[in-house]
Amino acid sequence: MADILVLYYSRHGATRQLAQLIARGIESMPGCQARLRTVPAVSTVVEASAPAVPDSGAPYVELSDLRECAGLALGSPTRFGNMAAPLKYFLDGSSGEWLAGSLSGKPAAVFTSTSSPHGGNEATLLTMMLPLLHHGMTVLGIPYSEPGLTQTQGGGTPYGASHVAGHDGRRAIDEHEKALAMALGKRLAETALKLERPL
Repeated sequence: MADILVLYYSRHGATRQLAQLIARGIESMPGCQARLRTVPAVSTVVEASAPAVPDSGAPYVELSDLRECAGLALGSPTRFGNMAAPLKYFLDGSSGEWLAGSLSGKPAAVFTSTSSPHGGNEATLLTMMLPLLHHGMTVLGIPYSEPGLTQTQGGGTPYGASHVAGHDGRRAIDEHEKALAMALGKRLAETALKLERPL
């Protein structure tokens, strides 16, 4: 069974919902299972630390999750056109995995949620790819053969799955955004299987 790591940070729940949809897409492929993981919030107080286990939702990620995965989907809300600090903080601590080549050659995909159509979702997806490329990963997007990509009135880009949550964060994930997130998860799983078992 190929484990695909779905690693995300979510503040208000939309990115978590995208992660769950991507996981559904992954698990639609026989031989693949999704491993949902999150990161703790970053405190401005240096002495503060999060509990070892979150109160609810996915467990916190460990570096061993990177070593053990067959592929990675990385998700974050948009923060000024970039990923949120908690996710970047975790990635900044992955230099040991970079030196060991733990992720090299594995497939990866990215996803995000933002409040407005021009709130930086594409910039966030592109900047999230940079550490994955440094890790030697094979970065995947969403091809235009997915009908939702040309029909969406909300999120969804060729760079990855996205959601436009609205200025108050209450806009539900629409059918096109759902379909594109699930398609990205399925594509990631298909690619992971092909790379594990080359033709």
